[in-house]
Amino acid sequence: MVGLKPTYGRVSRYGVIAFASSLDQVGPITRDVEDCAIMLQQIAGYDLLDSTSVDCPVPDYSATLRDGVRGLRIGLPKEYFIEGLDPDVKAAVDSAIETYKALGAEFVEVSLPHTEYAVATYYLIAPAEASANLARYDGVRYGVRKDEGTGLADMYEKSRADGFGAEVKRRIMLGTYALSAGYYDAYYIKAQKARTLIRQDFLDAFEQVDVMLAPVAPTAAFKLGEKKDDPLQMYLSDIFTISVNLAGTCAMSLPCGFSKDGLPIGLQLMGKAFGEQELLKTAYAFEQATDWHKQRPSL
Repeated sequence: MVGLKPTYGRVSRYGVIAFASSLDQVGPITRDVEDCAIMLQQIAGYDLLDSTSVDCPVPDYSATLRDGVRGLRIGLPKEYFIEGLDPDVKAAVDSAIETYKALGAEFVEVSLPHTEYAVATYYLIAPAEASANLARYDGVRYGVRKDEGTGLADMYEKSRADGFGAEVKRRIMLGTYALSAGYYDAYYIKAQKARTLIRQDFLDAFEQVDVMLAPVAPTAAFKLGEKKDDPLQMYLSDIFTISVNLAGTCAMSLPCGFSKDGLPIGLQLMGKAFGEQELLKTAYAFEQATDWHKQRPSL
C-alpha cells in the first residue's frame, strides 16, 4: 500500500473530527502510486470551509509521473540512519538507494539536527491539542451519552469514560497535564519552540536537495496489538515520521521489502512544502523499477 501525507493546507480538513488541529491532515492510502496521484488530484485544493486550507494552484499530478528521476538530488538525513536500525530495514532501504542510483538520481547527505527532540515535541503538542479538541465530547454537545440521573458531573465522567478508548484517554490526560497551570510554559510553549527548530531543519535541508529518503520506521511493521501494552515503544516507532508532520511538509510511504519474518518494510520519501508532484514522480520511478507493490506479506 502507498500512503501520502500532503502538505498542511493542501487538502481540506472540513468534516474531520479534530484531534490535533495543527497536525491533522487528510491524505490518500492506495494500492499504488498512480492511484495515489489520481486520488490526491480529486481531494486537493482550496476550501472556504477550512480556515487552514491554502489557496494555491493544484498541479496535474499524473502528468509528470513518468518524467523519471535522472539528475534528481535526493537527501539522506544522517539522523535517520542510526545504529539501532533493524538490519532488515537497513538492507531494504540500502537496496532502494541503489535502485535510485541506477535510475540516475544523485544522493547527498543532509542533516536534520533536531530530530532527537521530535518524539517529545510531538507527544506534547498533539496530546495538548487533543485535550482541548476532545473536551467537546462530553455527552451533551457530542459523543456517547451515559446519563443515569445521578447528576451532571457523573454524566460527564461516565460519558467520557465509555466514549473514549484507553489510548485516547492517555493522550487527553497527557495533554491536560501539559496545559495545566504551572506547566504550560515549561512544556507546551517549549515544545512549540522546538517545533520551529525542526521546521527550520527541513527548510535548510531542502535548499540542498529536491526530496529526502529514509525508512518509515526503525523496524518492519509490528504485529497487530503487539505494542498496545507498551505505549512508549509504540510512540518511539514514530521517530522517522513525526518530524515531517511537525514541519508541515509532505511525505509518502511505499513498500520496499519484507523482514525475515515476512513483515512489510516501508520506504519514506519527504518533499518540500506543496512538493507533492515531485514526490509522486520520485515514488513512481521506484515503483516501476521494482515489484514490491505487487507482493503481499507471507504471514
